[in-house]
Amino acid sequence: MAPPSPRRPGFSKRVQFSLFAGYVFAIIGALFAMLLIVTARVDPTGHTALQSIVADITSPISSTLRAAVNTVKGLGGGAAAYFDAASKNRAMSQELKLARAKLIEGEANALENRRLKHLLAIVEQKTPRPITARIVSSSATSSRRYATLAAGAVHGVEVGQPVRAADGLVGRIVQRGQFASRVLLIIDSEIIVPVKRVSDGAPALAIGLGEGRIELRTLAAGTNPFKIGDVFVTSGTGGIYTPGIPVAIAVRRTRDATFGRPLANPESLDFAIVEPVYIAPLPPIEPSETAQ
Repeated sequence: MAPPSPRRPGFSKRVQFSLFAGYVFAIIGALFAMLLIVTARVDPTGHTALQSIVADITSPISSTLRAAVNTVKGLGGGAAAYFDAASKNRAMSQELKLARAKLIEGEANALENRRLKHLLAIVEQKTPRPITARIVSSSATSSRRYATLAAGAVHGVEVGQPVRAADGLVGRIVQRGQFASRVLLIIDSEIIVPVKRVSDGAPALAIGLGEGRIELRTLAAGTNPFKIGDVFVTSGTGGIYTPGIPVAIAVRRTRDATFGRPLANPESLDFAIVEPVYIAPLPPIEPSETAQ
C-alpha cells in the first residue's frame, strides 16, 4: 500500500495565485473608491476628471457587454417569434412608433410655422453637424439617471449639448472624456426641460422624477389644463434644446399635477445624436415711439 501523500488536498498554486490576484484587485478597488470619495469632497474638478478617465476606460467594455446582451436578447426574441405567431406584430409596432414620432414632429413643425408667420423676418444661421454615437450603458436602478455615450472630445462633443434619438429627447452632456461622455437623462431629478403641448402650444416644464417618470408642470395659473394622451415637445425657451423635439406623453393626471413617460427610452436605445446647443433668437426690435 502506497504511503499517503504529504500534499494537502487544498494545495494548488493556481488557486493560491487566483486568491492573491483577487485580494490585490479588491485592495486596488477599495483604494480607488476612497480616492473618488475624497476628491468628491476636497477637489470636485479632480473628481470630474477621474470620472471622465473611468468612462474612457470602461466604455469599450460596456459597449461589448451591451452588444452581447442585445445579441442574446435578439436570439431569444427570434426563437420566440418562430414558435409564437403573435410576435410578428413587433415589426408593425416598430413602424407605428416611427410613424407616431413623425406625426409628432409634423404637428410641432406646423405649430412653429404658425408662430413664425407673425414674425417680421426669419434669420437663418448655420449650425455644426450633429454627432451620432452608440449608447454603451445606462443606469436603470440608480437614484441618479445617467447614460454613457461612446463619443468624446476627439469627436467634437461639448459639455451642455443636448442628446436625442429618433423617438425623442434623451438628455444632455454633463461630462466629457476623450472618447466617451456622460449623459444626464431627462428622467433624472436634476434636469428641467421647457416644453409645450403639441395641440395648442401651452407651455410647461418637464421635470424628471428619478424613477422613470416625468412631471409635466403647467405654467398657467388655475387648475391643471393637461389630460392623458397629451404629447409634449421642446419649446426652445431659454435655449439649449432645439424646438420641436418630442419629450413625453401624459399617462396620469391628478388635480394638481400631470405625469408622463419619456418617448425615448434610453434602456432600449443603441444610438443617439448629439446636437449643437440651440441659441434662441432675439425678439424683434420695435421702433421707439419717440424716434423721429
